[in-house]
Amino acid sequence: MRSREDTPRVRLWRRAAHQRGYFTASQALEDGYSYQSQYFQVRHGHWTRIDRAVYRFREFVDLPPSEHDHLVRWALWSQGRAVVSHATALAVHDLGIANPARIHLTVPPDFRRRHSSVILHRAELTRDEVEEHEGVRVTRPVRAIVETATDGVDQDVIDSAVAELLDRGAATKGQLLRAAQQVGSRAELAVERAIRAGLT
Repeated sequence: MRSREDTPRVRLWRRAAHQRGYFTASQALEDGYSYQSQYFQVRHGHWTRIDRAVYRFREFVDLPPSEHDHLVRWALWSQGRAVVSHATALAVHDLGIANPARIHLTVPPDFRRRHSSVILHRAELTRDEVEEHEGVRVTRPVRAIVETATDGVDQDVIDSAVAELLDRGAATKGQLLRAAQQVGSRAELAVERAIRAGLT
């Protein structure tokens, strides 16, 4: 017999608390909510429908938002397959002046979903290139810089991100250059320019 501490709401709440209050229909189903009871929860205002099969506990909607709450929604939309990347990852790490109008996500090559609010990049990332940040996976700072450099963004964005990363002592010039070389000549040139700009 389950205890009063092991109800569907308690189980789903525990899960959602690590996801800034967001959860999917399939997660709710796993925690004991039938599709009929999910409809009931939305209809009576206990859950807020965010997107197709993505919900959020009403209590979290009423709380002051975190700057990156919305990124959890996109991680769930991707069914856990997306990693926040490129200029969006720079913004998460608070590196430089990156402020992209759309959200950048890196997904596996076989990912098929699309949405007008996101820009999808297809790549297989290694564990060393990704870290957890407030309930979402994000490319690490060095990777975020070099992948942004391949996008042809303004050099000022790369310059500011490289300068802040080096100032924090979070990476060396050599690490940045090696990572850029692995990505391609465009990234390598942008990173070299950023390093030179920091020396002037």
